[in-house]
Amino acid sequence: QVQLVESGGGLVQAGGSLRLSCAASGRTQGTKAMAWFRQAPGKEREFVSAISWSGGITYYAESVKGRFTISRDNAKNTVLLQMSSLKPEDTAVYYCAAMKYGSSYRYMREYEYDYWGQGTQVTVSS
Repeated sequence: QVQLVESGGGLVQAGGSLRLSCAASGRTQGTKAMAWFRQAPGKEREFVSAISWSGGITYYAESVKGRFTISRDNAKNTVLLQMSSLKPEDTAVYYCAAMKYGSSYRYMREYEYDYWGQGTQVTVSS
C-alpha cells in the first residue's frame, strides 16, 4: 500500500506561482511514475504532468507546457510541481498519483495509476 499526501495548494493571483509537493510513503518500492492530475468544478479530471521514476522523463499537458515543471526526489519519495504564470483556468483540485502496477506506460491516463492522494486546492484569482 502506498499513501500520497499533497501540500502547497492555496490562493494566488493570476501570473503568480505555487509549488505543490506530494510525499509518498508505505510500500513505495517499484514505483514507475508519479503524476499530477487536476479537476475543476463541473469538469472531468485531466492530466497535468508526469515523471518516470527511474529515468526522470517528463510529460506535460499542452495547456501547461512552459509554465509548469515537474521534478522528483527519489531519496525523499517526493514529486514536486512548480507552477508559474498561473491562470484562472488553472483553478482546480490537484491530485497526486503513483503508478506501480501499470504496464502500458500511458502516463496521461488515469487508469494507469494505482494510488491517489486526497488532493490540494489551487485557486487562481483574476
